Amino acid sequence: MNAVAERSDVVPSRNPLTRAWSAVWHPTPASLRLLALLGVIGNAGIIATGGAVRVTESGLGCPDWPKCTGDSLVPTAHPEHATVNMAIEFGNRMLTFLVLAIGVAVFVAALRLRPRRRDLLLLAAAQPASVFAQAIVGGIVVLTELHPASVGLHFLISPALLIFCVALWVRAGEGDAAPRPLAGRAVRRLILSVVGVTAVLMVAGTVVTGTGPHAGDAESRRWGFNIEDVARIHSAFAWLTVALTVVLLAVLWRTGAPAPLRRRAVELFVIELAQGAIGYVQYFTGVPAVLVVLHMLGSAIMWIAALRVVFAARDRGPLAAPAAVTEERRTPQPA
Repeated sequence: MNAVAERSDVVPSRNPLTRAWSAVWHPTPASLRLLALLGVIGNAGIIATGGAVRVTESGLGCPDWPKCTGDSLVPTAHPEHATVNMAIEFGNRMLTFLVLAIGVAVFVAALRLRPRRRDLLLLAAAQPASVFAQAIVGGIVVLTELHPASVGLHFLISPALLIFCVALWVRAGEGDAAPRPLAGRAVRRLILSVVGVTAVLMVAGTVVTGTGPHAGDAESRRWGFNIEDVARIHSAFAWLTVALTVVLLAVLWRTGAPAPLRRRAVELFVIELAQGAIGYVQYFTGVPAVLVVLHMLGSAIMWIAALRVVFAARDRGPLAAPAAVTEERRTPQPA
């Protein structure tokens, strides 16, 4: 019996549910990193589904919160709201619960990881806590009938949460040595400048969205700005982001920066160009709905790429092999 138990620790189960449970309850650095990646994907995805809610005018498809309607948690026939709009808004709410489930799984895995790593635990704890904050702001969005300020805040929480998600994803595959810079101080400041301008660009994008035609509901309040003016401001920050990234690329090649850091910067530059192309096409074609969703998803991907450049500019050493933990798990237990 002990031999069977020992063998089951060595040979992983082929049952997907068993493997998923093991990844959470008996985590390894690799399984924790996979869970962290799911958190990154989930939070990027919820930005896209939020965009789908806006462009389909489904923002008030579920007119109440936390229930969909006053007497039902799920969508039901309603005299003032189309069933399809209710389904779209309810689906977005359900995705929030999925992201929350991933966040809880990440936290439990970080708590169970041996040896325990305090910084990973703190990064993991921030994820379910931030999802709760997102849910509260989502309720405010509904109760304020999609006021552009609350809608903008609702969007911006996701990029803030992605900071913790990406940090955990990266840190789970690194060691715990003191950070060793892989670039000079001026280069690191330039990288932070790129990230800072990217953040401002996303804030400016929420103002454009809050001024444009896709409010989430035909009767919702909009910002009273001129759409062409705010679009030009947004475009100016976009060009500034690209210009700083080009300077960064030139400096990285000139100073002989490590290849992984240069690759991260190239990835960011390519994503910026694609995001800019989508932005200009949607502007000159009357802001079609599908491009709005793609542009919002692109903003999340661009933000993730910018964060990855930051983490690629330093080294924390290799991940320590969990030899002691492995031996402990393989030691036969008394029957």
